[in-house]
Amino acid sequence: MARNNKTDSPRKLCAVCGRPFSWRKKWERSWDSVKYCSQRCRREKASGTPKATGSG
Repeated sequence: MARNNKTDSPRKLCAVCGRPFSWRKKWERSWDSVKYCSQRCRREKASGTPKATGSG
């Protein structure tokens, strides 16, 4: 029995942080409209300020 491999699933880049993220079952119906990798990036979209990368 073959299992779906994560490397076979479609990928996108997050519109805020630029990280790649993979297709998920919960996005099955709305994959074309998914733009953000996480709720945090969804909140950050409105601020327009880049995230801090460390303490320096």
